[in-house]
Amino acid sequence: MSLLRDRDFLLLFAGQAISRFGDGLYTAATAWLAWSLTKDPTAVAVVSVAAFAPAFLATFVSASYADRYDRRKLMIATDLARVAVVAVAAALLSLGLLNLPLLVVTTALLALIGAPFAPARNAIVTQIVPADRLQQANGLLQVAFRAAFFVGPLMLAPLLAYGSMRAALAVNGLTFLGSAAAVAAIRVTRPVPAADQAGLWADLAAGLRAVRAAPDVLVVIVTFVLALALTSGFLTVGLIAVVGQGGRYGLLLGIAGVAEVAGALLLAGLRMRRLALAAVLAWALLGIFRAPLGIVTSTTGAAVLLIATGLASALTDIPLIALVQQRIPSHHLAKALGLWEAGVAGALAVSPFVASTTIALTGVQDAFLLSGAALVVLATTAALTLTRTARTQRPLQVRISLSGSEAEQPAVAPESAR
Repeated sequence: MSLLRDRDFLLLFAGQAISRFGDGLYTAATAWLAWSLTKDPTAVAVVSVAAFAPAFLATFVSASYADRYDRRKLMIATDLARVAVVAVAAALLSLGLLNLPLLVVTTALLALIGAPFAPARNAIVTQIVPADRLQQANGLLQVAFRAAFFVGPLMLAPLLAYGSMRAALAVNGLTFLGSAAAVAAIRVTRPVPAADQAGLWADLAAGLRAVRAAPDVLVVIVTFVLALALTSGFLTVGLIAVVGQGGRYGLLLGIAGVAEVAGALLLAGLRMRRLALAAVLAWALLGIFRAPLGIVTSTTGAAVLLIATGLASALTDIPLIALVQQRIPSHHLAKALGLWEAGVAGALAVSPFVASTTIALTGVQDAFLLSGAALVVLATTAALTLTRTARTQRPLQVRISLSGSEAEQPAVAPESAR
C-alpha cells in the first residue's frame, strides 16, 4: 500500500492503531471491573451505556471545535486528558476506592473528553491525503482500527494473569501517550480560519445546513444510524441466544472481527465511483446474510454467514467516510463526521435493547429474520431515495450551469435569452 510510505499518513495510521488497541483493552477491562465489583450483569450494562451516552450527547457539539481550531492540537490535548483520567482510575483502584459509581463516572468522563477525537481524526485525513485517495486511506485506517480494537480485549487475560488490573489500565494510558506522540509528529498545514469566525451555535447551525445541502450524505448517514440500531445488538445478545455456549460464542465473534478487517483491507485496494449507493446497498447485503443466523445449527454455517456479514460491514462505513470527506466543505467536515459519530453512539446504546425486546417477543429465529428483512427494506428505500435525489439534482445543476454561462455573456442579452 503506497500510502503507508507517506510519513504523515503512516504516523496517523500507527498512532490510531495504538489508540484503538487501548480502547479495546479499556472496554474489556471496565466490563470486567464492573462484574468483579458487583457480580451483577446490570452493572456491566450500566458501564457500557456510560461509554456511549456522553459521546451521543457531545460529539456533534465538540466537533465544532475541530472545524474552528487546530485539529492536530485538539487530538493531542484529547489524548493527554484521557491519560490523566485513566491515571486517576488506576490510583483509585490502587487505594481500594474504586466502586461502581466512580467507575461509571470515570468511563463517562473518558467518553466525554474523547468525543471530539474521532471527528477531528477523520477530518484531518483530508489535510494529509489527496482527494482521489481518500477511500484507500479510510480503508487502511479501518484495517488499523478494527484489528487493534479486536486484539485489545484479547490482551486483558494475559495482563490479569501476569500482572493486575492496574497493569491493564497503565497499558491503556500508554496507548494514549503513543497516539499523542504520533499525532504530534505529523506535519500538516492547518486551513486558514475565516476572518469572521462564527460562534459555537452559529457554527453548528451552519454545519447542519451543509449536511442538508448534500442530500446524498444525509441519506447515507441516516441509513447507517438506523441500520446499526437494528443490527448491532443481534451480534451480541442475539448470537449468545443462538450459540448458547461461551467458547463457541467467542470463536464466532473472533471470526466476524477478522472478516471485518479483511473486508477493510480489500476495500483499501478498490476504487468505487458511486460511494453513496455502495454504502447503503451494503446494508442490504448484510441483512441477507444476517437473516438466516437464527436457524443455523452448525458452527461452520454460522461462521460462513458471519464472514459474509463482516465483509459487508466494512463496506458500510468506508465509502460513507470518503463520501462525507468529498462532499462536505473542509470548514464543516468535522461537524458532519461528528453528527455521524453521535448517531453511531446513540445506535450502539439502544441496539441491545432493540435486539433483546425483539427476541423476547418473537423468538430468536424470527427475530433474526425480522432484523435481516428490515435491513433489506431500509437499504432499498435509501437506494431509491438516492436515485430520486440524483434525478432532481441533475436539472438543478443544468440550470446553474446555464445561469453561469449567461453570466459570462454581454450585459444586453438577446431577446430569446431574457
